[in-house]
Amino acid sequence: MALHRDIFWVGRQWAVTGSGVQAVDQRLRGVLDIELARLWDDDYVQSRRAKPGVNAADFDKAVAVARERYPKAPVVAPVIAQRDKLSAAESTSAANEFEPAMKLRAEGSLARFLPQWRIRR
Repeated sequence: MALHRDIFWVGRQWAVTGSGVQAVDQRLRGVLDIELARLWDDDYVQSRRAKPGVNAADFDKAVAVARERYPKAPVVAPVIAQRDKLSAAESTSAANEFEPAMKLRAEGSLARFLPQWRIRR
């Protein structure tokens, strides 16, 4: 995979980009890249570090820079607590029903027969 357009740090073999830690060598085709979602998964990171041909010092520096740039996301509340909050919010919003400002007039008609609109310059 090609390097992401946002490059924050470049080493000899690794780069920290907008999509995570990526190998600079494009012949690998993104096989060793680490996405942002898996940056804090230590087992996954160590499995990438153990691959043959990986410059360990450069890899460690890239992971450290990436973890500094992208801190670990906080743990979200359990699903049950989120569901309770959502149901409480829905009950309060149901009391504040209002008429929508716009009404769709395309109901019941086929889209191909509706007039097209264009922006005129």
